[in-house]
Amino acid sequence: MGSSPAPFPDIGKKAKDLLNKDYIFDQKFTLTMLSATGTEFVATGLQKDDLFFGDISTLYKGQNTIVDLKIDSHSSVSTKVTVKNLMPSAKAVISFKIPDHKSGKLDVQYVHPHATLNSSIGLNPTPLLDLSATIGSQTVSLGGEVGFDTASSSLTKYNAGISFNKPDFSAALMLEDKGESLRATYVHTVNPTTSVGAELIRRFTNHANSFTIGSSYSVDPFTTVKTRLSNNGKAGMVVQREWRPKSLITLSAEYDSKAVNSSPRVGLALALKP
Repeated sequence: MGSSPAPFPDIGKKAKDLLNKDYIFDQKFTLTMLSATGTEFVATGLQKDDLFFGDISTLYKGQNTIVDLKIDSHSSVSTKVTVKNLMPSAKAVISFKIPDHKSGKLDVQYVHPHATLNSSIGLNPTPLLDLSATIGSQTVSLGGEVGFDTASSSLTKYNAGISFNKPDFSAALMLEDKGESLRATYVHTVNPTTSVGAELIRRFTNHANSFTIGSSYSVDPFTTVKTRLSNNGKAGMVVQREWRPKSLITLSAEYDSKAVNSSPRVGLALALKP
């Protein structure tokens, strides 16, 4: 629903995207093709150091059903089936991987005008349970999440957060790592072509602080330049060019000032969509 708060994992998402999205330091190639019936075929190749990984996926979208089937280079078959409008304002997702018989999982999302609920349960004898919820609106939302391991009868995570969003800025405060760290993020849209953001993390266990600042600038309608700088001495940059409609070439680089004997990390990603 248009006025509903975002799911809990999306709290602080604008800052995460600004500071992390498209920073790829490997070589990646993606080819997307659409059939006459609307079925989407995607082939992906990733070279990481001396290793190569690849997968082929098929995405079919029906009126209320989405089926995503993926086969990777390790002969694993992943399947995800999404059923929308399972009941008013609710959808369910079932996923599993072959041959891993313990990988099955059922996710259910319910969206209310003033709340969003997400639940996940593993489809095995000793499943992991995850539950998250947010209340409020698209402007102000408060939420939390908890994870429970039925095998050990222990909590695997519990986090909480609050976000405040306006058309020109977004701020979020997150209590994470079972209350052991506090994360604050802020993104400001200076003008239609420029955005800046920052992230500050305070770890209570060792009283350590870390921060990252970043920016995004649209040189023209087809070219975007992103930068980021962290207090650990790492500086990164991304240049992304849409050289034809929906086809992108992305060049990433990162320099570590504390590793003067190491070469900067460089990555190249090419996404083609004829």
